[in-house]
Amino acid sequence: MLSALHTPHAVHRLRAERLARSSKPFLARGGMRSERCALCRLAPSHCICELRANLPTRSGVCLLMADIEPLKPSNTGWLIADVVRDTFAFGWARTVVDPALLALLACPQWQPVVVFPGEFVESERVVNAVPAPSSDATTKRPLFILLDGTWPEASKMLRKSPYLDRFPVLSLQSEHLSRYKLRRSKRDDHFCTAEVAALCLALADELHAAQTLEAYLDVFTHHYLQAKHQLAIDTEDELHHRLRNLADEAKA
Repeated sequence: MLSALHTPHAVHRLRAERLARSSKPFLARGGMRSERCALCRLAPSHCICELRANLPTRSGVCLLMADIEPLKPSNTGWLIADVVRDTFAFGWARTVVDPALLALLACPQWQPVVVFPGEFVESERVVNAVPAPSSDATTKRPLFILLDGTWPEASKMLRKSPYLDRFPVLSLQSEHLSRYKLRRSKRDDHFCTAEVAALCLALADELHAAQTLEAYLDVFTHHYLQAKHQLAIDTEDELHHRLRNLADEAKA
């Protein structure tokens, strides 16, 4: 039996569904052609499954993923699902909407909020903060809707998804530069999906989960690049110690 840390999650299941529809194998550009771990997508020699820290959080994450995003080994939405227990993932299509997605967005326990730069939507929809939980626990749980794709894909997803129009748009204001090294935007203020999720968790006062996701992204990136260049991993370096310390704090 698989342990909780090795159980396939929402993005893993979405990837399996997408592969089942493929007529030919997916080959990542510039990536490895060798065997990969089925759960972390890294070479078995550089697997990080034992470092996965799956955390209960008040916030949830809903990933709307462009067609081939679940297939990309460098996709970081996968990392969010590794860390944030209440992560949901759906493939996006312009003409078809998954009924399970609509049911999630209508679920009374959640307050969906789309995460996107406020300059691209009507100003009355834009918010810059996450509602804090009330003392009587009646406040709905934040559900961060992340549009997981390239910048043109994410923009199209926002424009062509009318079922998202009724939700507020969280516009992140951060002074941090992106640290993601696997796929680069031309702008350093464009974050990868996992970085966006970490910023959302921090805004929701879930600092430990945010820090854990950031540390996990750093470790994943390091393992990915070391495997790509056929270099060994030092599991006693600062990156690994930081992630382990955060995992130990969660168990305390």
